[in-house]
Amino acid sequence: MKRIYQLIFLLLIGLPTMAQIRTQPSQAAPSLKVNGSSLDYFNPKEYVIGGTTLSGAKYLIEDVIITLSKLTKGERIVLPGEATSNAIKNLWAQGLFDDVQLNITKIDLDTVYFDIQVVERPRLSAFEILGVSKSQKTDLNEKLADKAGRTIINDNLYNTTKSIIKKYMYDKGFFYTTIDFKSKPDPNQENSVILQVDINKGKRVKVHEIKFTGNKEFSSAKLRKYLKKTKQQAFYKIFGSGKFNKEKYEEDKLKLVAKMQEKGYRDAAILKDSIYRYSDKAIGIKLDLYEGPKYYFGNITWIGNARYPTDYLEKVFGIEKGEVFSEEKLEKKLRGSASGDDVSSVYLNDGYLTFNIDPVQTKIHNDTVDVEMRIYEGPQYTNNKITVVGNTITNDRVVLREIRTKPGDKFSKELLVRSVREIGALGNFDESKTNPIPKPNPSDGTVDIEYHVEEKPSDQIELSGGFGGGRVIGTLGLTFNNFSLKNLFNGEAYRPLPKGDGQKLSLRGQTNGKYYQSYSFSFSEPWFGGKKPVSFGLSAFTSLQSNGLSAADGNYQKIRLNGVSVSLGRKLNWPDNWFSLVHTINLNQYILNKYPGYLFSTGTSYNLNLTQEIARDSRNNNIFPTGGSYIRFTIQATPPYSLLNKINYATASDKQRYKFTEYHKWKFEAQWFESVVGKLVFKGQAQFGFLGQYNKAVGQSAFERFKLGGDGMQGFDFLQGSELIAMRGYSNNSVVPVGANVNIAQSSGSPIFSKYVMELRYPVIAKQEATAFVTAFAEGGNTWNKFSDFNPFNIRRSVGVGAKIFLPIFGLLGIDYGYGFDKIPGLPDANKGQFHFSIAQQLGGFN
Repeated sequence: MKRIYQLIFLLLIGLPTMAQIRTQPSQAAPSLKVNGSSLDYFNPKEYVIGGTTLSGAKYLIEDVIITLSKLTKGERIVLPGEATSNAIKNLWAQGLFDDVQLNITKIDLDTVYFDIQVVERPRLSAFEILGVSKSQKTDLNEKLADKAGRTIINDNLYNTTKSIIKKYMYDKGFFYTTIDFKSKPDPNQENSVILQVDINKGKRVKVHEIKFTGNKEFSSAKLRKYLKKTKQQAFYKIFGSGKFNKEKYEEDKLKLVAKMQEKGYRDAAILKDSIYRYSDKAIGIKLDLYEGPKYYFGNITWIGNARYPTDYLEKVFGIEKGEVFSEEKLEKKLRGSASGDDVSSVYLNDGYLTFNIDPVQTKIHNDTVDVEMRIYEGPQYTNNKITVVGNTITNDRVVLREIRTKPGDKFSKELLVRSVREIGALGNFDESKTNPIPKPNPSDGTVDIEYHVEEKPSDQIELSGGFGGGRVIGTLGLTFNNFSLKNLFNGEAYRPLPKGDGQKLSLRGQTNGKYYQSYSFSFSEPWFGGKKPVSFGLSAFTSLQSNGLSAADGNYQKIRLNGVSVSLGRKLNWPDNWFSLVHTINLNQYILNKYPGYLFSTGTSYNLNLTQEIARDSRNNNIFPTGGSYIRFTIQATPPYSLLNKINYATASDKQRYKFTEYHKWKFEAQWFESVVGKLVFKGQAQFGFLGQYNKAVGQSAFERFKLGGDGMQGFDFLQGSELIAMRGYSNNSVVPVGANVNIAQSSGSPIFSKYVMELRYPVIAKQEATAFVTAFAEGGNTWNKFSDFNPFNIRRSVGVGAKIFLPIFGLLGIDYGYGFDKIPGLPDANKGQFHFSIAQQLGGFN
């Protein structure tokens, strides 16, 4: 009987060790070994630990491992007993070893000595990620960076790595990602491996269906429209048919609730949402909604307003009792209007810099919300110091003269915003980084305003080759937009030319050899004299086109144009301060020698004219406007020579008739920009031009006509006495009057034109380095020889798509494809699909 009890006791003592053995990897079963000593398993005895050593460890700290085993010197232990099996169990739990063995090296009376023998697991030196794109690989390496670099390879590492990768791919729309691991020794580090992570991301899932529950007032179709970036699949969705993106989905949920609240359902919320597997390539989304009741504005009261009476603020506020309650609309009317017609802007434009208004919902009864507008007006501030920071090239005075917030004036938010626009219009600074910082001084009621700017490249170069007239044309153009004339002889100011005074210098040359040459120069100073916004401009050009023969050859043909112009302009404050007025005197000389296509082929003609131009430009951005308008009206006229001299033009020779060109020319252009949805922008444009005559006996002018069609770029027609009007979908200069001589009309142009454009624009890049946008357009236009034939609705039509990119060094570059619907008699290929390229064209204006 006594031996039976001893056997049971032995089994109980051995069970923990046996259990531990069963939970360890099969390749290394732990055990307790006794070297040179014996234990009486039937008579457990208490011992004192005389010391513990660690064998086989190269990288681990011995004291730490011994502490984890709890077999520390001086501790008492019962052998045989659970302490030894627990020591092995504790060490296995760390996940640091491939094998753990515990040895008793010596027993001296009641003192026992242990040795822990281990085999360390290898360490991770780096990940090698396979199966994903370069950008995804970079992202994953960043997310796993804290794992690489001597981390122990164990199950925890595998599980954590899998979790991180799968979550990342899930957020990208890859729901069914699988991951395999392989390891290979790192030849550069001992006991280290490189972990290969082979990712099979599968197909990016699409949203097959979006279901809603709990919606009564909102239809499921309406709710799906509120999810702007999470769309379910449909056969008619050719572009963007519902690919899932977790980040965009989370944004859409917030916008969905905001839209419901905007409609008066202020308690609206998403109670629960779930994403479920629909197929191997698609998922479904289910959203459980709570709409709640629809609320309306109740009593709206105002307290704290002393500067403006309540009835005036109510008029500006514009929300009346009984309207559908919307916190978004409330906020917009108080301080968030893009057009500046909110309550806060009224105060901020009147100097109340520290103004604040707090709309408090004082009472909610049934479906009505009473709101109390609690106003803090604060003191009225006056501008003090106005400074500019960050202009490393442009002189302070060039920036400060454009700023509308002047010292001594009342602070005005409207003028602050306008100043930012005017700084951007200089073209020398990154508009997105222009930041005005008001610094109030409450002690004296003044405010210092510091405009932070960042210079950007503003000079432009045009270097291009083209094909025209059957020959290759080379063009070189240089534009320096921040030129400094006064430092022309200051060698230290060259970068590579003297800069910083906001002047503009342009040089341009174009040639294909002996057949065509054209050179132009222009200089402009926006603040002539430096004290008032009076602009000064000077330009000159010379252009020669010939048939390439020697001048002594009897068949030699040429046309030479020489010209110079001087202009003065100024900004106006009436009717408002968006207007400007420019006066220009032009003198052009035309020399023709047997040159066809004009009303006379040989002779010299002079064109002295005065141009008056009035314009209003309220576009909010010169490169990619999203709002505002541009209107320009121009009158250009020569002296009425035929009414002042005594020449009988009925019998006059071409030399007499055309020596002094006479005409009056009227032009009008209007552009309008409006944001439609999101970043999508609509542009509407209308243009009209009319060339009139003083004396019917003289007839129409041989020059200054309009050529419609094509890209509007200056090629062989550069300054040949005609204005080039772009119209996509038709070849260059091909839109000629019905019944006109095609060759003459294409060469000399037409006296009347009209053109209309509707265009949708969408930005794809909006950065300092570049601005790019895609377009879809519809255009219509036509030309006429007589005003009696003019019909603004009788137009040639076209549609197309295009893309444009603005690079600071090159200006605006573009490519368009247009298709014209209407045939041009005599030009059978004029309206067929046309590609149009544009280089360094103006961003606005008559082209």
